[in-house]
Amino acid sequence: MIRLFVGLGNPGPEYEDTRHNAGFWYIDDLARRLKVTLQPDRAYHGLVARANTPQGPVWLLQPQTYMNLSGKSVAALARFFKIAPNEVLVAHDELDLLPGQVKLKQSGGHGGHNGLKDIHSQLGSPDYWRLRLGIGHPGVKHEVAAYVLRKPPQAEREAIFKCIGQAIDATELLLAGDTAKATALIHAQPQRPKPPRKVLPPAEAKPEGSATNTTSAPNDDKPTS
Repeated sequence: MIRLFVGLGNPGPEYEDTRHNAGFWYIDDLARRLKVTLQPDRAYHGLVARANTPQGPVWLLQPQTYMNLSGKSVAALARFFKIAPNEVLVAHDELDLLPGQVKLKQSGGHGGHNGLKDIHSQLGSPDYWRLRLGIGHPGVKHEVAAYVLRKPPQAEREAIFKCIGQAIDATELLLAGDTAKATALIHAQPQRPKPPRKVLPPAEAKPEGSATNTTSAPNDDKPTS
């Protein structure tokens, strides 16, 4: 099961609504779902909450180290509570997915994401789970740093939060350790509405007496023999 849920972002009001803080947005929603409140904890360099679930205690974490040092916070909590990398889920912004797209996967590279890069280094393993929240790409590599630190337009923000809600709906499955079903739920695409059925006009009724009688009638005028 997932025992540690981490959301990546940067602390401070100036970053609160920026794309790079999508992971923080996920943890905020998860805390509401689990009815817990995040509190500062200097030992783990972040905002932390413990939730008691039927499956056991789980921790929520928002590192306050700034993105580049996220691993310092994650590794400190994971080591203290003996949480293995494969019991950790890290929610983060993902340039390679469009706003409105979300993917769950385990292990893999860091893709140049500075938060993941430091978590790799501090945990000593890439085997943690990643919840990849799409934010889109500016199209040009040198614009990425500025792009992730800007606020998304309202339509993009709503699309990101819709995906966060979809991921939150998989929480019980993640807590139960059913990552296959959780992945299927998170990756599920909304069904396209079926096109309306064509209603055919009723067949036109023929007026009474309009039918043609093709049976030959006896000729009464024919002379008899």
